[in-house]
Amino acid sequence: MTTNENGNYMGKVAFVTGAANGIGRATALAFARKGAHVVVADVSEQGNQETARMIEQLGGRAIAVKCDVTRSEDVKAALSKTIETFGRLDFAFNNAGVEQKNAATAQIEESEWDRIVNINLRGVFLCMKYEIPLLLKQGGGAIVNTSSGAGVIGIKGGAAYTAAKHGLIGLTKSAALDYASQNIRINAVCPGYIDTSMMDRFTGGTPEGREQVISEEPIGRMGQPEEIANAVVWLCSDASSFVVGHALVVDGGQTV
Repeated sequence: MTTNENGNYMGKVAFVTGAANGIGRATALAFARKGAHVVVADVSEQGNQETARMIEQLGGRAIAVKCDVTRSEDVKAALSKTIETFGRLDFAFNNAGVEQKNAATAQIEESEWDRIVNINLRGVFLCMKYEIPLLLKQGGGAIVNTSSGAGVIGIKGGAAYTAAKHGLIGLTKSAALDYASQNIRINAVCPGYIDTSMMDRFTGGTPEGREQVISEEPIGRMGQPEEIANAVVWLCSDASSFVVGHALVVDGGQTV
């Protein structure tokens, strides 16, 4: 068991990548509100420090570490700092990711393909590679990886992003089977259109772009980062203790 069903995370430690804004920041704050100590990791030092400050304003404990998830040395250093500061690791939310420049498949530059796959797929692999041994030493824990609605359907103009997010679900399922018997639960969350800075870039930040995105959501709106954070925190709790290797779609009905 990772925590009790009431979601009391007192004394637990959460590691969150992509924590400088959006879903990562909302989830880091959600863990803190439940009583967990939080390590926030991101390439954006300014945003990352702001997330840590927000946690401290809530009365929680947090440290901010600069971490490029495509660099194994960065990942190892961030996790070493986690253990050095808090002495343990209980939860990991591997959320760092980037959007693709819209392009038909044959028009995608090889460098763009490599960038997307390196961050969105290889980065999660590297994080799990170095998180899992720490969880095994701790006697178990939970990992949640951020896939996407693009992990379960195709997206026109987004072949690299879609391939990486589909691959992430496969990675999650295989890793889950590798470690389920050792008290480590690994799952993925698949957000739909969420109102974040990434979505602003995707829509061009225009009212017309936002309206187009909203028109694709049966619920009639974009999701909020906190709605994904709630799903992640649940996946780490004992309330989801029988959920293993699952890709939880949270998308307002977009992919139904």
